[in-house]
Amino acid sequence: MTGAGDMGELRDGWRLLVACAVGVGLSAIALPFYAIGPLTRPIEAELGWARADIQLAILFSSGLGALTAPVTGWMIDRFGSRTVALPAIVGVSLGLLIASFATSLAVFYAGFALTAILGAGTNPVLWSRVVSGSFEKTRGAALGLALVGTALVALLLPSLIVWLVEQAGWRMAIRGVALLPIVVSLPLVYLWLRPRRRDHGASEARGDLVGATVSEALRDYRFWVLSLSILLGYLAISGTMTNLVPALVDRGIGAQAAAAFAGAVGITMIPGRVLVGFVVDRVWAPAVATTVLLLPAIASLLLRDATDPALLLLSCALLGLAAGAELDLLAFLTARYFGLAHYSKIYALAYAALATGSATAPFLFAWLHDLTGNYAASFMVSALFFAVAAGLMPLLGRYPNFAAKGCPTGMESR
Repeated sequence: MTGAGDMGELRDGWRLLVACAVGVGLSAIALPFYAIGPLTRPIEAELGWARADIQLAILFSSGLGALTAPVTGWMIDRFGSRTVALPAIVGVSLGLLIASFATSLAVFYAGFALTAILGAGTNPVLWSRVVSGSFEKTRGAALGLALVGTALVALLLPSLIVWLVEQAGWRMAIRGVALLPIVVSLPLVYLWLRPRRRDHGASEARGDLVGATVSEALRDYRFWVLSLSILLGYLAISGTMTNLVPALVDRGIGAQAAAAFAGAVGITMIPGRVLVGFVVDRVWAPAVATTVLLLPAIASLLLRDATDPALLLLSCALLGLAAGAELDLLAFLTARYFGLAHYSKIYALAYAALATGSATAPFLFAWLHDLTGNYAASFMVSALFFAVAAGLMPLLGRYPNFAAKGCPTGMESR
């Protein structure tokens, strides 16, 4: 449990948490993901590309993010988090800048691909590793606070992009977004990303860290249950969120109003992240995850044809709770079920499932729109995926006990 005495751990590490929050919010995963929705219709209008083709760009950013995640995990262990993060922040900006000059889909995709490759060191693998290694008694709360950066981006970025598009067009909107990592993230990460322990730029398998090896994790059914649940959850949340603005605009809602509804997702992501982080320090995390995943299943059913502002706000708020919690839950559950001895590598492999969902869902949901003429089928698929993801979580069982060094994952559960 998180007690009053433990709060000093959070207080002492607040600069590190701010650096991680900004870093993950302006990462190669978050920026393209939250930008593509409000950019879809302006690009479609100017260049005539199909929505599915535009949203396919996320496959090149998040998809390559999935492929690079294991390499990123190895680099963190080998060189340390700061050495990996700083050049990657610049890489995010360069990739997005290239995408802004696109006159063909090939160049557009290349920009998003370079964002993923050059910015691989900004993805949650790094920030989660830093926080999990720097906080122990308040790990869940720390992860929730650190990863709140993506919630702030979800809240603010859609409206910023819509405003920039109205002022100067979609190309300048992307260039404005491309400036954010260099102007905001780079100085804060340079000054404050100083892990408090267990980040030595060498092998992660230190003598004072215990947990499963990579091969033990891959042989453990819980790794695959966790990965499948996260994959389905992120297929649902990614497909819904990236298509939310165009879906609402199709119903006659103005672009700014649609962006405001999408921003409601970000509003509830913030308390969702923080609250879930504090709760999992006290309550069995799979039970929390099940509850969190069932709520957006209801939201998806409401979004199928809702136009009433109150229903739309409620639906977006419920979506935000899931989007605000899943990344935190993956990081927390990986540490709880597999330990810290090889955390970066194991988390990177599980994160690959999340990134795969994030990569493929926007295209699939847009493709369903192009096929059926509306987003009703997409929202039904989203509800199903959320429900199945929720049902998988209790199968993880009790937490393993890593008190004895070298204790494998299947032993001494509690």
